[in-house]
Amino acid sequence: MGSEVGVCIIGAGRAGRIHAVNYRKSVPYAQLVAIVDPNRAAAEEAARELGIERVYTDYREALADDRIHAVVVVTPTVYHREIVVAAARAGKHVLCEKPMAMDERECDDMIAACAQAEVKLQLAFMRRFDESFREAKRVIEDGAIGDVVLVKSLTRGPSTPQPWMYDLKKSNGPLAEVSSHDIDALRWFAGSEITELYAAGGNYRCPDIRETYPDFYDNVTMTVKFQDGKTGSIDGAMGVQYGYDSRVEILGTEGVIFLGQTHERTIVTANRSKTLTRPFMNSWRSLFKEAYLAEDTDFIACILEDRPPSVSGHDGKMAVKVVEAGNRSLTSGEVVKLKA
Repeated sequence: MGSEVGVCIIGAGRAGRIHAVNYRKSVPYAQLVAIVDPNRAAAEEAARELGIERVYTDYREALADDRIHAVVVVTPTVYHREIVVAAARAGKHVLCEKPMAMDERECDDMIAACAQAEVKLQLAFMRRFDESFREAKRVIEDGAIGDVVLVKSLTRGPSTPQPWMYDLKKSNGPLAEVSSHDIDALRWFAGSEITELYAAGGNYRCPDIRETYPDFYDNVTMTVKFQDGKTGSIDGAMGVQYGYDSRVEILGTEGVIFLGQTHERTIVTANRSKTLTRPFMNSWRSLFKEAYLAEDTDFIACILEDRPPSVSGHDGKMAVKVVEAGNRSLTSGEVVKLKA
C-alpha cells in the first residue's frame, strides 16, 4: 500500500458524493480510485464530475482491484452486512455509513469479519468529528457543567423519504435513517449505555403510502434511561419542509451545553415590514461539511498509523440495538428494556 491509500466509494448517492469529493481533493495520503453503483449512469456521472476513470456496477469487481485498499460503504442499509463482510475477506479497510446494519446479528458478523481479516472498521457517525461536538465532549470531561444528568438530541429533515425507506424491512424506519446520529450522540455525551426506552410516533406527512406501508412513521420521539441513571430524549422527523434542524442539549448539575445552529448564513435582513429574516439551515451537507472531511481524514490516518478507529463497530452496533428496541416500543406501545 505504501504511503497512499486507494479508496473506492460504494454508492454514488448524496452521501457517497460527499465522501468521494473529499477523497478526490482534500484528504492527505488518499487517492480516490473508483466509484461503484449498480446504476451505471449514476456511477459514470459521478466519475466524470470527479475526474476519475474507474467505474464498477458490481462491488465484487471493485474488491478484486489491487489498487483499492479501502472502501466507503454508502448503500441502503439492507446491503451493508453483505458488502462489509466481503470487503473484509478481500483485505479492504471499511468506513461504513450509518446505520451499520439491519440488526445486531448482522453487526456481529461485520465486526467479526473485520477482526479476523485484521482490517479497520469505522462507523460514519460524522457528528463526533464536528468541532463543536468535540469541544462539548472536552467541556464535559473537564467538569465545566458538573455531572451530566440529561442529554437531548433532535434531527428533523426537510425532504420526503426515498421510496425504499417506507419499507421498514429495508430501512428500519426514521429511527435508523434519521435518528441513528442522535442515538450515538446520547451514548457519547452520556458515557453510558441505554438500558430502557419508550418510543412513540406516527405518519403525519406521507398519507399516500399509509395503506401500503402501515408501519411507516415520519415523526418519532423517544425517551431513554441509561445504565448509570442519566436520562435522555430523541426527536426525529422527515419532510418537515422548513429546513434541516439538528440540535443537542446537555444538562449537567452545574450548567448546560447547547449545540447546533438553525441558520445557514449570518445575513439578517430587515425591511419596512418591521420583520427580521434569516436563511434557515438548508441541508446536513452544509451543516456537517467540515465534519465529513475530518471523519474521512481520520479514517485514512487510522489505517496508516495502525490504530483503532475513533468510532468503532461496537458504537455502530449499540445504535442498531437501540433502533431495534425503539421500533419494538413503537409497535407495542410499551417500555422496552435492553439486555446488557
